Amino acid sequence: MEPLRIGIIGTGGIAHAHARAYLAIPEVTIVGGADIVPGKARAFLDEFGLTEARDFVSHEDLLKMDLDAVSVCTYNATHALCAIDALASGRHVLCEKPMSITLAEAVAMTRAEKASGKILSIGFQPRYDVNTQKVKSIIAEGALGKVYYIQTGGGRRRGIPGRTFINKETAGVGALADIGCYALDFALNSIGYPKPLTVSAYASNYFGTNPKYYADAARFQVDDFSAAFIRLEGDIVLDFRMSWAMHMDTTGDFVFLGTDAGLKVRQPHMKWWGGAWDGPIGQISFMHDQFGIPTETPVPLAENTGPSLFEKKVRAFVDAVINGKEAPIPTSQILYNQAILDGIIRSSAEKREVAIEIEPI
Repeated sequence: MEPLRIGIIGTGGIAHAHARAYLAIPEVTIVGGADIVPGKARAFLDEFGLTEARDFVSHEDLLKMDLDAVSVCTYNATHALCAIDALASGRHVLCEKPMSITLAEAVAMTRAEKASGKILSIGFQPRYDVNTQKVKSIIAEGALGKVYYIQTGGGRRRGIPGRTFINKETAGVGALADIGCYALDFALNSIGYPKPLTVSAYASNYFGTNPKYYADAARFQVDDFSAAFIRLEGDIVLDFRMSWAMHMDTTGDFVFLGTDAGLKVRQPHMKWWGGAWDGPIGQISFMHDQFGIPTETPVPLAENTGPSLFEKKVRAFVDAVINGKEAPIPTSQILYNQAILDGIIRSSAEKREVAIEIEPI
């Protein structure tokens, strides 16, 4: 079998993780890269010894190559454009999170995937953490009874990124999309991704716009904190909060409340930059009654072995392409994630509760 021919669209920071993961897979060869900054794609490819790979300043030119699949590693605002163009050209796509900026873009991406017959997988590597999977299995087995309330927490005390992350034209959204989408995926994937119905939200940027806390405050245009109350199908509510900066170590642990028991999942780090739910999770506690007495039972954590979570994500995508399988992290699920992000943006701007309506695919 000929190696899978991969192109990388966008050769900034996250593209390096994609390249390392692809290079660890014998069935893959990276044949090209594209970046709108002249010379950046060439430097990126040379950094990995890919001297035979071709470089471009537009993804359209890259897509004229003989390719099987691409990774979309551009800034948020161009995820939809690049993914749709790649799908339309007959390529499979692994797109970094967030899926897009707006719900309309996510719908367009899903329609393009359906029309192409190719797969579009979205980059949520925390799903491959063995303990994240354990949380999902505990809930799926019915140990909690009916889950009716979920609290997301975490957030960084200080952790505002730079570059394209803080500009509305390139990022579209701030902490909400950058790390908030991870918390949403953990919550929703754990309970089977129920459909979101309404959102009442708040967002602010008191830290990013203040030079006392952020040196590049003059350029800061997005949110650095958001909170929301989300109603989900099945009479479930989701209490969401996420921050890039705040005067607090955490907005709380992850909590799943069920009619028979509950789960508390502590955030993975207590450092200034931690608490984003973008990798392995912290201690899990099973809260239940035993002989009529409220009891807390620690759930033993397993060790992640073998490749990194990021490498497992890329490997799953490659396997799906080679074997003709469905996308490992499908748009049918992440469409709901994006719908919530879109709802939070609209609700916080309008200062009222908004309904979530998703057009038929």
